[in-house]
Amino acid sequence: QKGYAHSAYVMHGTSVCDIGLMVKDAAATARRARAFGTNDFIQARGAGELAIPAVRGVGGSVLHFLDRKSGLSAVWETEFRSLPPDPQARPVGLDRIDHVAQVMKQEELLTWTLLYTAVFEIGKAPEVSVADPGGIVPSRALQSDDGAVRFTLNGVDTHHTFAGRFVSDSYGSSVQHLAFSTDDILATAARLAENGFDSLPVSEGYYDEIEAEFDLAPDFVAQLATANVFYDEDSRGGSYLQLYSRPFGDGFFFEMIERRGGYNGYGAHNAAYRTAAQKRLAMPATKRDAPGGRTLEGASMGNAAEGK
Repeated sequence: QKGYAHSAYVMHGTSVCDIGLMVKDAAATARRARAFGTNDFIQARGAGELAIPAVRGVGGSVLHFLDRKSGLSAVWETEFRSLPPDPQARPVGLDRIDHVAQVMKQEELLTWTLLYTAVFEIGKAPEVSVADPGGIVPSRALQSDDGAVRFTLNGVDTHHTFAGRFVSDSYGSSVQHLAFSTDDILATAARLAENGFDSLPVSEGYYDEIEAEFDLAPDFVAQLATANVFYDEDSRGGSYLQLYSRPFGDGFFFEMIERRGGYNGYGAHNAAYRTAAQKRLAMPATKRDAPGGRTLEGASMGNAAEGK
């Protein structure tokens, strides 16, 4: 009931309080971050714990910097005890973190974009407007050249959007979701279901639309629908498949993704469907159908399209 992690939970609820990044020189990266206006993060260390450079990040969260040259990358062997494999474990095929999605007030978006790109060797994609039934959310993707490190920064100026309500309910900016990658999203979805995972439900109307828009085979669309998997394509033929958890706490959630054919985006096409489904889960059962029998998910993209 004490320490930074507990304090972060009391303030923000279910979220991510600390992010570790592997860099070339941890001490130099921390100095550079401080030079651009961030504050040091310092807490008491226990016996045998490493002195890992750290600064405050978005919403008071923490960024720890590790490197190989100083031995900080041995933190797992130094500070943790290895356990034998659990014979009851049933892996689902997730292999790494694809991206970290952070939400913040809109006026903070430029500040954190500049900080990330100044301190780290990452580039920025053009800002896009993500449709939400409650409004438009400006979003900026930041990533390293090899795609190993990816952040998406989302700015909000109203509590009517799902991201805006998360910022309001969790008392400030923080990580709203983590995305994990897999080589086979449909196999991962099946294994997760076997393990009792409760995925975010997707409306039937969504699959009718993507079948027509992307000229997908009906059998493939049926597989996506069974697994509650979203689908997107880019102009070069790459594709992106997404599976979401239901929200935890005040709106934190997980995403599982598969990238195919060099797809480099984040499925912005699907955001309105996803946020409508998340909002729908938070509504009383008597309000979960829009007038005329249309589900809110089915209405969301139509409203977004009309606003273009």
